[in-house]
Amino acid sequence: MDKNKYYRLIPKVDKLMDSNEIKRLCLNCDREYILDSVREVTENLREFINNSDNEQEILKKLSCLYDDIEGDVKSYTSYHMKRVVNATGTILHTNLGRAVISEEAADRIKELVTGYSNLEYDLESGTRGSRYSNFEKIITEITGAESAMAVNNNAAAVLLILSAVANGSEVVVSRGELVEIGGSFRVPDVMAQSGGSLIEVGTTNKTHLYDYEGAINERTAALLKVHTSNYKIVGFTESVPLDALVELAHSRGISLIEDIGSGVLVDLSKYGLTYEPTVQASIRAGVDIVCFSGDKLLGGPQAGIIVGKKSIIDKIKKHPLTRALRIDKITAVALEYVFHQYINEEKAVNNIPVLRLITEDLDNIKKRAEVLKERLSKEIEKCCEIKIEKCQSQIGGGSLPLERINSYALSLKPLNITTASLEMKLRHMDTPIVGRVANDNLIMDLRTVLKGEEEIIFNALKKIFK
Repeated sequence: MDKNKYYRLIPKVDKLMDSNEIKRLCLNCDREYILDSVREVTENLREFINNSDNEQEILKKLSCLYDDIEGDVKSYTSYHMKRVVNATGTILHTNLGRAVISEEAADRIKELVTGYSNLEYDLESGTRGSRYSNFEKIITEITGAESAMAVNNNAAAVLLILSAVANGSEVVVSRGELVEIGGSFRVPDVMAQSGGSLIEVGTTNKTHLYDYEGAINERTAALLKVHTSNYKIVGFTESVPLDALVELAHSRGISLIEDIGSGVLVDLSKYGLTYEPTVQASIRAGVDIVCFSGDKLLGGPQAGIIVGKKSIIDKIKKHPLTRALRIDKITAVALEYVFHQYINEEKAVNNIPVLRLITEDLDNIKKRAEVLKERLSKEIEKCCEIKIEKCQSQIGGGSLPLERINSYALSLKPLNITTASLEMKLRHMDTPIVGRVANDNLIMDLRTVLKGEEEIIFNALKKIFK
């Protein structure tokens, strides 16, 4: 094969840049970016020709030159973060952004960030204020704590607490509570950065009070209790009750710190789920410092919230790391809004999307699935088998790992394309739709499909199978 004739079919860069197709791209993008794209695409085309022995493939690739340039330009001129329809059935899907905030919360954020605000300005005195003051009162009212603050995530909260309380000292923790969180980050590794020494006690499955007692010495600054929210050890197990740890710590003149993880503020057992320890219960038990995530079961933005004794939190606030780990104004606004919803539990369950998704009535989910199936059947039944199936959703986000919630899903079996192809096509829509494949069927769990998103699913499938 004479490949030179195909090389000669590739227009020169100057000619491409002078074409009408490329000139149209220049209306919305700087010429230098487009020039880089033209050079890169034509170089890739030469490489393709060099590595291919199929004339038809080469000709097809040549015919797509302008489309490839346009696609390359769009790849870096378009926004990469997109709204996604979560049809996976995982409510706190870490890869899809964890907790969804409400439209009302978004409106509140928009109102305050599109203008100036009193983020660090005391309106009463007319002097500089604290960004914590805007939400500290509502957090302490809800949790029962003396004081509160927030940093950018819960791992940062643990790091900051231990840096302020235990730098150069020892912290005692049960071996069965040395958890690994997302992205292979481990609590012991986070703790090591604080300058404190980690003292492990007990075994993986059993830790007794005498294990803690035997480890406390003149170098001990605190006991650390880590709620294993992202896994469960079952069977031959034993752990020390919280009130016993509180009594031990205070009798020895040291602090009890609890990383409660998920940040639950309502008793989920009232809604048919397994009981998850609440922040309020820990504060009532006498825990000195409690930290938890903002974007898990709390239903707010990513943050690490720290509540507890005022004397300790005042010390934490003054630590140099506090500045490095502080939250921004968007997070501050969102936190204040979310905590305000917990003034009334019924209001919180109705207004906070995470709680609303967890507690949504099963019959309502079934009705939504039936309506969507009926609409789709009229449009794509010749191209795709559609069924409604019972399924189980999960909380996700490292919360209640064993909990499963009954739900209903659409089960799709395409007739003209593969299930893998359908799953891929849905991911590549303008508004991507993410489901899961099981037994060569595409499963879309309606529990995590938000109100109004059924229309997005309908239009996407109609477009794919038209």
